[in-house]
Amino acid sequence: MYTKPLLCEHGVKDLIVILPEGNNSTSHSRLRPLTRVSLHSELVERLRDMVIEGTLAPGARINEVQLCQELGVSRTPLREAIKALSSEGLIELVSGRGALVKKFSARDVQEMLAVLTALEIMAARLACRSASQAQVRKLRSLHDEMMRHYKRKSRLEYYKYNQTIHSYIVQLSGNNFLAAQHESIQARIKRIRFIGNENSTKWRGAAAEHEEIVAAFEARDEEALCAVIQRHLDHTWERVQDTL
Repeated sequence: MYTKPLLCEHGVKDLIVILPEGNNSTSHSRLRPLTRVSLHSELVERLRDMVIEGTLAPGARINEVQLCQELGVSRTPLREAIKALSSEGLIELVSGRGALVKKFSARDVQEMLAVLTALEIMAARLACRSASQAQVRKLRSLHDEMMRHYKRKSRLEYYKYNQTIHSYIVQLSGNNFLAAQHESIQARIKRIRFIGNENSTKWRGAAAEHEEIVAAFEARDEEALCAVIQRHLDHTWERVQDTL
């Protein structure tokens, strides 16, 4: 048996184990799978964060040459990442203009939030009835980690845990179709929900509402849970409407 170097996407050399012929059937089970960071996944996440934080501003044309230089990547992986974000609804591919960061109107946002509210309330009712105690504890754990980022004033990390919590409650509904519709809207509205916490007072209010959501879930208080989710998403619109 010998090893052969493999140049991965980041220029880091992995080792591939080459087995002698005749030993494959007995030795494969002893191999540990190789792991490496996917350039595509890393690039998609980086671009997504740039859209969420406004580094790539709504309505702005994406300068591929500049981004390639700044991120140290070639055109091909960048374009694949742009296509991925286009499928999420964060970027538009416009003939003759290239890739543009999606800019939503106030009406777009109101309509998406209205549907998101209906989906999250339906999911909350189902989840409140059927979630196991272990799942409730996981929800509390996610919330506690989110609040640690709140105390550090780490907005982007706070936001990511925030979105994870909303998605997790929807997943606990057990309704896959509902979860798919929710994820579709959730993907498009990422930037909108992020800017709702730019003001420290609004951010504090949103964090407090999340505490109410988790407490109602722990108490299995279905009506209180639905009421605070309704209020939370109503306030989301109030927090962002002046920025649109």
